[in-house]
Amino acid sequence: MELLRTPDSAFANVPDWSFEPTYTNITADDGTVIRVAHVDIGPKDAAETFLCMHGEPSWSFLYRKVARVLNGAGHRVIAPDLVGFGRSDKPTLTSDFTYERHVEWMSQWLVANDLKNLTLVCQDWGSLIGLRLATAFPDRFARIVLANGGLPTGDPAPNEAFMAWRKFSQETPTFPTSQIIQGGCAKKPLAPEVLAAYDAPYPDESYKSAARIFPTLVPASLDNPSSKANIKAWDVLKTWTKPFICAFSDSDPVSKNGEWAFRKAVPGAETSMHTTIVGGGHFLQEDCGEELANFILQAIA
Repeated sequence: MELLRTPDSAFANVPDWSFEPTYTNITADDGTVIRVAHVDIGPKDAAETFLCMHGEPSWSFLYRKVARVLNGAGHRVIAPDLVGFGRSDKPTLTSDFTYERHVEWMSQWLVANDLKNLTLVCQDWGSLIGLRLATAFPDRFARIVLANGGLPTGDPAPNEAFMAWRKFSQETPTFPTSQIIQGGCAKKPLAPEVLAAYDAPYPDESYKSAARIFPTLVPASLDNPSSKANIKAWDVLKTWTKPFICAFSDSDPVSKNGEWAFRKAVPGAETSMHTTIVGGGHFLQEDCGEELANFILQAIA
């Protein structure tokens, strides 16, 4: 497996995300050592530790507004960059990426850092991977906050909005990362420096293999290789009695009404607070990060 590593200089002008990254080495199944980046903000002995997992094609920078509020309340925030994104190493071939490899890679990262008593905050692919982590290592998680995400099995099939997005991702000659983020936000336009920050991890198209292939890895039918694994994860969620909090936005066609599968099936959701974030698009952390974080603080209180 060949890897690319975005030079540190690419992140020199990223606004409001100047935290020094921590790096963890994990090992791919072919023996390749992959470096995974995360930021760790706040006291190690904080009462609450939030694991904020981003989706596609963003990186941990997406959580800067959320992190500011949570950290301002005295809590610890840990935000990793998925392999292929942000400051983490980037395998060069789209064939290097599978859903199960991503779960395995982030499982290694989680255990290597011995993270415990976590509140998972997850959106988009952050939920597809994060919910698998929580159900594989339930003793490490105190609660889950799901925002504009899910755990698809392929039944039912994805909606038309998602299938249109998947088609675009495979057919566009260039993968316009920041413009995809902009298109998934309800509040426009994003500032030029913010758009530049979303482009920063990708000096050219060769760095975007993960971003481009991710939409095809979502289980769209029961024939998908990860469908059975996600069904098993759902079996765990159906016995999950710890808090399970939903905070979906009102303007995301991809995840619209997706919270109800969890609110009906997860026991912990029955006794938890839920909300609809008004004015948020798919990337609600960008549109309404402070509102999301303040709701999380209210819900866990």
